Amino acid sequence: MDLIIRQARLQDNEELKDIAVQDGKIIEIADAIEGSAAKEIQAEGRVLIPGLIESHIHLDKALIASRKPNKSGTLQEAIKVTAELKPTFTKEDVYSRAKQALEMIITSGVTTIRTHSEFDPAQGFTGFETILQLKEEYKDLVDIQVVAFPQEGIFKAPGTEEMMYQAMEMGADVVGGIPYNDAPANDHIDLVFEIAKKYGKDIDLHQDFADEADNLSIEYLCKKTIAEGYQGRVSVGHLTALHALPEVELRPIIELMAEADISVMALPATDLHLGARSDEYNVRRAVTPIRKLRDGGVNMCIATNNIRNAFTPYGTGDVMQTAMLAIPVAHLGGADDLPTVLPMITTNPARAIGLKDYGIEVGNQADMVLLDTKVVNDAIIDLPTRLFVIKNGRVTVETTKTVTVNR
Repeated sequence: MDLIIRQARLQDNEELKDIAVQDGKIIEIADAIEGSAAKEIQAEGRVLIPGLIESHIHLDKALIASRKPNKSGTLQEAIKVTAELKPTFTKEDVYSRAKQALEMIITSGVTTIRTHSEFDPAQGFTGFETILQLKEEYKDLVDIQVVAFPQEGIFKAPGTEEMMYQAMEMGADVVGGIPYNDAPANDHIDLVFEIAKKYGKDIDLHQDFADEADNLSIEYLCKKTIAEGYQGRVSVGHLTALHALPEVELRPIIELMAEADISVMALPATDLHLGARSDEYNVRRAVTPIRKLRDGGVNMCIATNNIRNAFTPYGTGDVMQTAMLAIPVAHLGGADDLPTVLPMITTNPARAIGLKDYGIEVGNQADMVLLDTKVVNDAIIDLPTRLFVIKNGRVTVETTKTVTVNR
């Protein structure tokens, strides 16, 4: 055997388990595994979870906050500032920043990433090509899905439609879109589906990112998804406008989303920062209604979105910190709610992005993280050190720490 993790906690109130790995796969899970391995890890009752999943990030725009700050903190200025900066990005610049962000993310225990990578006639494919390069260079450390993302819109930025097709030919894994930043939104959605069907790819949209719910296209997206037989193959990020709907209007939308099997990536770090900037009192949280969506049968995920740029001028690349932020923001700290949070950065996004052999089960890919905590239910709120990160059965990150309290 290549690896044995001994006496790990997979579930609270269950016996500790040994986990054996061979050729990148989990081959045995038992109370005690006989024999030895090339490497053994003594978990001593610590929690072992599947590899964390960062399901919505922008590597190509990471770490640029100091170059041109978003002084108003609004979405409109974030888009404007970033559009002004993008023509100045060189391949070397994108490579350096994205590589730094990647390594921040990997050391936090993430083994799979879906990154939106943009292009437009002003900047060309500079960043997009660089992200594809990094995907290949880092394939032994993390699986990366690259989303072809038209941040500036498609119809309002002439030439982008042709670039969408080029991006798919270049190797994009997912078709992206941004209906709220294009006109008309429904035509934008139609074109995204046309491209996705041509290349047999899934869809991931920046959807209804607004403080008010007066210009929604989520219902059209749901109906289009069902009509095209794309249930389970469409994800949306942000979806903040739903927070502004009363229950009587929100409920049928949630039911339609569940029928369409659309996954939602909540992005609280960004949306809290940008949202409700015009509110003078009773300032809204401006985050998609995570609990209501979850309770309505929608596959809910939590993701980071951006690291230190005009959209999110902070962050360390640790999706577990983002999940911790979501707990008070979305009222997920209750006894029945807390156990639903860890799946939002593990099994739920695995389903959303189409991973087939994910999770700590025999036969699955050996992507795992050993946490420095002994209670599964506390895995988020402890913000534990990621002691070992294992990718395809190989230890890729090992963290040691010494803390001394002097009395």
